[in-house]
Amino acid sequence: MKKRIAILLSGRGSNFEALTDSVSNGRIPNAEISVVISHREGAPGIERARARGIDARVVPSKGLDRDAYDRQVVAVLQEKKIDLVCLAGYMRLLSSYFVQAFRGRILNIHPSLLPAFPGLEAQRQALEHGVKFAGCTVHFVDENLDAGPIILQATVPVRDDDTVDSLSARILAEEHRIYSEAVRIVLEGRYRVEGRRVVLLKEAEAAKSHV
Repeated sequence: MKKRIAILLSGRGSNFEALTDSVSNGRIPNAEISVVISHREGAPGIERARARGIDARVVPSKGLDRDAYDRQVVAVLQEKKIDLVCLAGYMRLLSSYFVQAFRGRILNIHPSLLPAFPGLEAQRQALEHGVKFAGCTVHFVDENLDAGPIILQATVPVRDDDTVDSLSARILAEEHRIYSEAVRIVLEGRYRVEGRRVVLLKEAEAAKSHV
């Protein structure tokens, strides 16, 4: 039976498209994108999902506090029997209710080498700080901002002539690569969590651990 993935987004949805392509071409096997959700009417990612024939829903957040809103989203995810939630440029902090409902089953991609430069405009933060390497991180989501256990990271050299746009573009290419890889690892159970450390397992080890 295929694993059911939900994607939450706020904007263009490029990581959504990369994940969808990976499901389609078998890079993420035995899985399907079951629903795409946004809090923003008119989010380009929603239109792209609909163009692909995917169930895409807008759950408006205006006038709702975080907990009340997240209860509506969680209800949709439970209705769709979702196995894994992937945040793809989702510009909302999740409530404790949401995190508890899908503990260990929510992933996020962030455009920095966490724990450096959490929050907004990570690429600009990296340039202003003068780092020599930037990158991206896939991590489990907990109640804190960009703070859950790290699954995968990828580095990108920072060039002397980089702008926010040029650095962001190179980081985004790595985001598309490692997010799909991380999703496959999690869906196949090829990991274990020891404190804050995510230990990646070979396929044979994963099979033994789930016997």
